[in-house]
Amino acid sequence: MTVASAELLDYDDVVARYDPVMGMEVHVELSTETKMFCGCANRFGAEPNTQVCPTCLGLPGSLPVLNQAAVESAIRIGLALNCDIAPWGRFARKNYFYPDQPKNYQISQYDEPIAIDGYLDVPLEDGTTWRVEIERAHMEEDTGKLTHLGSDTGRIEGATTSLLDFNRAGVPLVEIVTRPIEGTGERAPEIARAYVTALRDLLRGLGVSDVRMDQGSMRCDSNLSLRLKGVTEFGTRTETKNVNSLRSVEVAVRYEMRRQAAILDVGGHITQETRHFNEAGYTTAGRSKETAQDYRYFPEPDLEPVAPEADLVERLRATIPELPWLTRNRIQQDWGISDEVMRDLVNAGAVELVTATVAHGASSENARAWWGNFLVQKANEAGVELDALAITPAQVAAVIALVEAGTLSKKLARQVIEGVLAGEGEPDQVVADRGLAVERDDSVIKAAVDEALAANPDVAEKIRGGKVAAAGAIVGAVMKATKGQADAAQVRDMVIAACS
Repeated sequence: MTVASAELLDYDDVVARYDPVMGMEVHVELSTETKMFCGCANRFGAEPNTQVCPTCLGLPGSLPVLNQAAVESAIRIGLALNCDIAPWGRFARKNYFYPDQPKNYQISQYDEPIAIDGYLDVPLEDGTTWRVEIERAHMEEDTGKLTHLGSDTGRIEGATTSLLDFNRAGVPLVEIVTRPIEGTGERAPEIARAYVTALRDLLRGLGVSDVRMDQGSMRCDSNLSLRLKGVTEFGTRTETKNVNSLRSVEVAVRYEMRRQAAILDVGGHITQETRHFNEAGYTTAGRSKETAQDYRYFPEPDLEPVAPEADLVERLRATIPELPWLTRNRIQQDWGISDEVMRDLVNAGAVELVTATVAHGASSENARAWWGNFLVQKANEAGVELDALAITPAQVAAVIALVEAGTLSKKLARQVIEGVLAGEGEPDQVVADRGLAVERDDSVIKAAVDEALAANPDVAEKIRGGKVAAAGAIVGAVMKATKGQADAAQVRDMVIAACS
């Protein structure tokens, strides 16, 4: 039984009659240099099918070799999620046919994952936390990427051509699976989003993934079922696949709650299936959901068991940093900024960059101003994340120091940063090569002031008549004549003195 959007049950009615039960499965691509079982490069954005070899293409006779760095990243993820690290485990073959899976099976962990029985205390916007229990975190390899052409939705339905790129096949993945999340009530969509947000921040803080949801390096499958109030048995769940933004996680959960409730309210039955999320804010049916038996798991015969030694686990435990939100709370207090300002910095991905810039000697106020405004603008223009800009916190701190020393005005400093972004070298080199230092020769500035006053006698007369605000026009002319290299405050003083 299906339900039209117009028939969705009102959200208040949903939470009045039903209890939602959620389960989140998050796939995270690891930022290792090479793939999970071969030496092919693990880089996003390369030309299609240029980062492949017989192993990740599944050619006969090729054999996998386990990536040690990927195993260590998986252990660190498990430790950060308060999991127990398994002292021994095996990989398995998950058998299924799909064009983007060249071997017709995926190497994954089934009944012996690397990490089990953890939890994450998720911070919510009202200052409280919600504990999400982690069932497991296991290692596996990613599939290739299918691009469907000719359909309005970009999906296979209606497509005339499908293109295959196997660059992603074999990229290391860690899948993090929660236990059923119960008792959330009307806050279910909010908690789902908060969990994925906290997980993203945690993984970024660990440095194990760039967690770019827009590029697919972090993908969320949200499971949801409803049960009548007072009933303990779980309802039939659906799984919304590959939700690729934090907002979409929240929207997908809310939509499924309203859709399922509308079906149950008229005596219908929920189909256990995967569903696709449409960015317009709704889900559509995918395929019937397989069970573990459908995948015919069996131990991977070409890989030895994974048996991390206890001392390795403890060494990796020592590398786990402070939880990102605890760090942010401490930094926020140190900087004396509002929740709104901190939220803007977090959303821009600027907190770590500002912190690093402060560590290089800049004030937090100046570091926030440059990263949170001008550099965010440059990142948006380039269509990249803030930390992908070709400028380091040390270089930004150097530019700030030049401004504070009076060597640069803020306008000139923007040109210096643009030069650094363009690959013209360090800030000092850009200043020298572009001739951008503030002009300090009083005679040069006075000559420019005299020339501007002579060219604008009406403005000069207004200043002599007491209209000091008119000096701005002369200051602007002088700054233009000196290519922005004069000190504006000094120019203004000279203009007023000349008209006295």
